[in-house]
Amino acid sequence: MELFTDYNSLLPKGLLFSIMEIDNMGLIKSDILKKLIYNREIEVVKIGAKNFISRSVLISYLEKNTLPALK
Repeated sequence: MELFTDYNSLLPKGLLFSIMEIDNMGLIKSDILKKLIYNREIEVVKIGAKNFISRSVLISYLEKNTLPALK
């Protein structure tokens, strides 16, 4: 399966993104992200009480969950 969406060029630069930052980008709503984190379906970096998602994990998750259009 070949993907044509280049998430690397679409996402802003940065190492870690908070749940709110990802929600504000319009990628994944915060309640869905919290569910993914709770169910351990996405890797997080915990700093204090806050959860952050690395850029590489976010790109990997988006690529894994992107379905190609039917031709």
